[in-house]
Order: sequence, then structure tokens, then C-alpha cells
Amino acid sequence: MNWIDDVVFDADGLVPAIAQDWQSGRILMVAWMNREALIETAQTDRAVYWSRSRKRLWRKGEESGNTQRVCSLRLDCDGDVILLTVEQQGGVACHTGRESCFYRELAGTAQERQWQVTDAVLKNPESMYK
Repeated sequence: MNWIDDVVFDADGLVPAIAQDWQSGRILMVAWMNREALIETAQTDRAVYWSRSRKRLWRKGEESGNTQRVCSLRLDCDGDVILLTVEQQGGVACHTGRESCFYRELAGTAQERQWQVTDAVLKNPESMYK
């Protein structure tokens, strides 16, 4: 049996992939991988995802330059989630120019909860995407 056969892809042929900073442990982003993206990632040690909006492989950083060098790949106990520990090149994983896509935190009292931005923009998105 090949290692890829242990991965449980959903009905659309996708598996969620969590990118985590290899040093800090911070979750940078969540994306999707199909079989081809996962194989290419394993072969090249560069994060490759499946873009659901573009309907094609998305080599992280192909436009922005903010690539992810993969340090390790892990599979969860059910075989249906991939965890990548990555070295984020450029320090920005989010298309908003922030380190992480998880830059909002729920804050306030129970009656007045709202999302509060916790991370500053490190790089102007207009300079990353043309």
C-alpha cells in the first residue's frame, strides 16, 4: 500500500490542510489539498494546495512570493486532515498581508461580543498581488 492511500479524501477529492509555523506553533492558515497537491508537496517540500475558487493547483506564494517550505507532514488519526509544519518565507501567510489568517479574536462581554483585529498588516496586499 502506498502512503497516499491512507489519506481519506472527501467526496470532492479534497482533504483539509492546516499550515502551522514550525518554530512558534502558530496556525497560519487552513487550505485544501487534492491528491496531486499532496503528492507534489511531499515530493518538493513546498506547500501546494487546491484552490477551490480557481479550480486548479495553487503553489503557495506563486503570486505573492510568500512560499511555505514544508518541514513535516502529518496525518490525523482518522486520516482526513493534513498538518503541515512550515517555514513561512516572507513572514506573511495571509492574503491580507498578515502573518496568519487567524488575526481576529472574539472579545467583549457576552452581550457585546465582536471580532477584534489582533495582528497588524506586515505587507501591503497590493504590493504582493498584481
